[in-house]
Amino acid sequence: MPTVPGFLPSRNGLRFANAWPSEPAVEVSVPGVGTVGIGNAGNGLCGGMVFTVRDVFQAGLPPLEDPRPPQGSPLFAYIVRRLIASFDIPGGVLKYYEWMNTADSDVDLCMVTRRGVAWRTIRQEWPLVRKDLDEGLPCPLGLVTVRSVNPMELGRNHQVLAYGYELAGEQLTLRVYDPNTEPALGDGVFLRLRTDHPATPAPIEHNVGITEPVRGFFRVRYTYRDPSALRPP
Repeated sequence: MPTVPGFLPSRNGLRFANAWPSEPAVEVSVPGVGTVGIGNAGNGLCGGMVFTVRDVFQAGLPPLEDPRPPQGSPLFAYIVRRLIASFDIPGGVLKYYEWMNTADSDVDLCMVTRRGVAWRTIRQEWPLVRKDLDEGLPCPLGLVTVRSVNPMELGRNHQVLAYGYELAGEQLTLRVYDPNTEPALGDGVFLRLRTDHPATPAPIEHNVGITEPVRGFFRVRYTYRDPSALRPP
């Protein structure tokens, strides 16, 4: 199984799972109003955790040993900033929404084929993910879990970090760091699907810490941020 050298969720992942109290993700001071909370950490910070882990690993720094940080701490603020970066606004959010409004299988409309989530996952996104992994780079993945035209459902999607894969014939298994999984169990998390019939639904078997099925995944655009300020001098 090709894996990113030196990466293992139990070693390189954060030492806490993606479970936060219901509190503002960001607090800003508004003149004449006071402190205003924006967002809700209780809805999860998975993308921020994934980007933070990738930053620290890419920087060649020792894994962070910090416990779950309180709101207002430097690590909490860093994770929130990386969460916003993981949304890749506006293109990333629009991609989640487009996939939410796309059928699992291909659909033929007036002699034009609209590619389904399965085809996009297997033919478009998997080669990009594989390229990153073959180059020794952990790859952030956006997991699309819902079929809905309601943009309020965007928060039900999820993000993980792929670090290895196995191809057994046409069966693909991806090894991933999942922020929702307790660190002690992190090395056994996977996504598994068949790649031989992309025009039809491709059910994805998984043990990621979410209750929804995974309809498909795509490579999340990542830009490095220097995390060295998180380490004591």
